[in-house]
Amino acid sequence: MSDEIKKRTQETANTLFGKGIKMDPPYLMWREFDRDLANDFSRFITGNLYSRTVLTLPERQMAACAMLAALRATGELKLHVNAALNVGCGPKKLAEIFFQVATYAGMPACNEALEVYRDVLKERGEWPIK
Repeated sequence: MSDEIKKRTQETANTLFGKGIKMDPPYLMWREFDRDLANDFSRFITGNLYSRTVLTLPERQMAACAMLAALRATGELKLHVNAALNVGCGPKKLAEIFFQVATYAGMPACNEALEVYRDVLKERGEWPIK
């Protein structure tokens, strides 16, 4: 692994997941199964994809949150809601994204996303939204 990609991976991961709620990232689980593959995934996701500048980190996180909400992937959504807040996504915009999900994925997906979002905000001491 080049030092540049390793540094970019660590910096991006720290920006996204370095503060807020305490939660193990999926990387730790991947590493339990295959350390080399876990590093490859991490370099691709945070070192290459998330560090591209076509979209800002807040835009990437809003897209990730919308997709995870639609998929009803609540565990992963919790991680990315926290990351979205860490990179400056507006709390009301995130709520609006979850309401928008109802149009395409249904009210149950919207409700689950809002529950995850509220739980993260409470854990961060940022509930209720102002």
